[in-house]
Amino acid sequence: MRMPMARRRAIAVVAAVLLAGGVAACGNSDTGGGDGDDGKLVLGFSQVGAESGWRTANTNSIKEAAAEAGIELKFDDAQQKQENQIKAIRNYIQQKVDVIAFSPVVESGWDTVLKEAKDAGIPVILTDRAVDSADKSLYKTFLGSDFVKEGRLSGEWLVENKKDATGDVNIVELQGTTGSAPANDRKKGFAEAIAADPKLKVIASQSGDFTRAGGKQVMEQFLKAHPKIDVLFAHNDDMGLGALEAITAAGKEPGKDITIITIDAVKDGMQALADGKFNFIAECSPLLGPQLMDLAKKVDAGEEVPPRIETEETTFTQEQAKEALPNRKY
Repeated sequence: MRMPMARRRAIAVVAAVLLAGGVAACGNSDTGGGDGDDGKLVLGFSQVGAESGWRTANTNSIKEAAAEAGIELKFDDAQQKQENQIKAIRNYIQQKVDVIAFSPVVESGWDTVLKEAKDAGIPVILTDRAVDSADKSLYKTFLGSDFVKEGRLSGEWLVENKKDATGDVNIVELQGTTGSAPANDRKKGFAEAIAADPKLKVIASQSGDFTRAGGKQVMEQFLKAHPKIDVLFAHNDDMGLGALEAITAAGKEPGKDITIITIDAVKDGMQALADGKFNFIAECSPLLGPQLMDLAKKVDAGEEVPPRIETEETTFTQEQAKEALPNRKY
């Protein structure tokens, strides 16, 4: 196991003092850099799960980037459970990895385990999702998207799209995992944007857990409970894709009878947009791997990094999706 930077520096200082004093060690002198291992940085990463196409692309990006960067990756799938993630982080601490990164299942309940990592001298990087800890010293940086902005852009597009509508515009909302940062923030941003037009009304809002199955199930419930639904706002493409099945089964035409707005811009979602079944997508890029590896190297070396690093993203209409699809990487 590669030693943490602080320990390697301490050993280097001791070695220099010994050499300066003329003290020689016995044994093979071909010891390389003095790390006592293969010299690779070891990164422990805990993933939320595999709930969506976005998450699969995110995992692949991280694994591929680690291999390209020469970083030893210890990977764990939490299967959407916080207790699994906490256990994985504690395992990484016991294994004395150099850096820990994780994408939190939910925002709260991390202070204890993050303090354990800090006390062990292991820097932590948050990826994709944030935590609500008041103690910002428990992690080095956050790498990911501005979820509030994604919700706001979705709402602003709807305000413009429905500006000439007469009467109330009934909106149903498929939320992400309850308590997660993207669910909280996308809901907030969307609500703030549509407040500009009082005829835009959210009549139902429920979690579909970011899954296609959840999106289909909850949309079926919405359609039974509300005879007039004008707009669906789904917190990710996968829930929107599941909702398409429910909408079609109910005898309605997605994209026309019900305007559909989603977030992520994975390939299946972009195809639905290009086909006219979705109407608008706000992008959330999963390709965080290269940036994460760069950050891991910097924090391991003791370099200062910004407390928040946001990915560059855009939005797509139906015509823009058609143009972008041939070169889409995820």
